Amino acid sequence: MATEVSTRLDPAIFRLPVERIRAGYYSDAYFVHTKTLLEAEGHHPRVTMQVFQKHDSVLGGIDEAIAILRTCSGRAADGGWVPGWDQLEVQALREGDRIAPRETVLTIEGDYSLFAHLETVYLGVLARRSLIMRNVRGVVDAARGKPIFYFPARHDHWLVQTGDGWSAHVAGAIGVSTDAQASWWGGRGIGTVPHGLIAAYGGDTVKAAVKFAERFHAEMNITVLVDFENDSVKTALAVAQALGPKLWGVRLDTSEQLVDRSLHGEMGGFTPTGVNPRLVEKVRGALDGAGFTGVRIVASGGFNEPRIRQFESHGIPVDAYGVGSSLIRGENDFTADVVMVEGRPCAKVGRAYAPNPRLERVQ
Repeated sequence: MATEVSTRLDPAIFRLPVERIRAGYYSDAYFVHTKTLLEAEGHHPRVTMQVFQKHDSVLGGIDEAIAILRTCSGRAADGGWVPGWDQLEVQALREGDRIAPRETVLTIEGDYSLFAHLETVYLGVLARRSLIMRNVRGVVDAARGKPIFYFPARHDHWLVQTGDGWSAHVAGAIGVSTDAQASWWGGRGIGTVPHGLIAAYGGDTVKAAVKFAERFHAEMNITVLVDFENDSVKTALAVAQALGPKLWGVRLDTSEQLVDRSLHGEMGGFTPTGVNPRLVEKVRGALDGAGFTGVRIVASGGFNEPRIRQFESHGIPVDAYGVGSSLIRGENDFTADVVMVEGRPCAKVGRAYAPNPRLERVQ
């Protein structure tokens, strides 16, 4: 379920490099040149800037975009900075709002020279965070209420983790894998007993799981990867027997190029590689047959929205999904246009002022 966001995030939480943003360091040079020219000419047109995108999507990054406008609009003067926020009228939708193609999500009205240099930065924030928000909401909906674990940290640059994690959280992910991803709401990263730790104990999944549980059981739900030996049924049972009530779940993560040993005698009527429906059913049946009905099954390894929908439509007994790189793929670009100047329509052909009654005035 998506997280309701009733108040906007404090700008301080974003730790913005304010001085560099003000100086145009992260902006397309032509926007910086625009600001420089307008100020040099003493030309201060009052404009309405309008922002939209082209998908059925979910809005992310709007509070961060507002924070950029709040802290970085203005002009340099006498070796200091004269803030411009109080001279702007900003209206915006909320984090996590469903948005339609070409729906206006943000308007900025005021002296264009105060914020012309910020367009690159706030559009980039909206594009990235909305991409994550849309992708996560898709898999959350597909999973029909089952937990989604957000696991793409290893597939992207570490600097994107904080805001991406927040977007995933608002979109409904039940957990993220790093403390950075959880930092904006004061959470902690979650995870499983990893392959590296199992290898460190000589490939003995049970020994690694026991040691891990002894140390961390009081702090987290213990979930163990059970594909190290490519015999998920056998390993899941062994781990369940060793950990007993300390075990929250087992995670299936068989490579898409491998067939789990438990399926060697059943091949022919289905695609046997990777984490497939039959493998999940066999692990579930083995656990239930041994009395471990409370042990959850987490499925991971190449899962995305269509694949989750397929599993759910066939009633495959997965309790949670770990989803990685598919959540950071795709695009959700935003566009900003000046559509009004001095209160009169003035936009390039094909664009026009499109007021949105859903927008809220930002104080």
